[in-house]
Amino acid sequence: MERQQAWDIVCEFVQSDSLRKHMLSVEFAMRAYAEHYGEDADSWGLIGLLHDFDWEIHPTLEQHPMDGAPILRERGLDEEGIRTILSHGPLAADDRITLRDKALYAVDELTGLITATALVRPSKNVGDVEVKSIRKKWKDKAFAAGVDRSDVEEGCALLGVDLWEFHIPLVLKAMQDRAKELGLDGVGA
Repeated sequence: MERQQAWDIVCEFVQSDSLRKHMLSVEFAMRAYAEHYGEDADSWGLIGLLHDFDWEIHPTLEQHPMDGAPILRERGLDEEGIRTILSHGPLAADDRITLRDKALYAVDELTGLITATALVRPSKNVGDVEVKSIRKKWKDKAFAAGVDRSDVEEGCALLGVDLWEFHIPLVLKAMQDRAKELGLDGVGA
């Protein structure tokens, strides 16, 4: 599957601008992880882009992402890509086998926390966010309460990477590098 085809799927199934931007954030973070591991950044990014495409039509954890798999299969996504997307679901803990599976699980929730951290800043610019800012917000469980921090921690443990020294800096930089596409560049703030 080509990226444009994946983006077309996102645009067809996802109406929420914030959900689309979340999916782009995960795409960029997955590309960064792929580059770090010497893997195919295009295929890893594609998985990040598509991972939540079905959330608006299957918005429960019992349905998402399982119910979206047949759609992706019909549209031509390979079985390994589908398996990775399925592995990020809450019911698939035993299915996180590959580095790509583990990375998707680790970055998914974190991108939401980074976005929320940027949006509460006066500048609304992710470029102004530092790891220490995220650490402060991380401790405040009421802040971005929907972000499951334990998923991020578990994902880092599966990858064998340090949350604060490696994971958060990598994902933050990936998002900062593409801030304009994410609407987190402070323009119009």
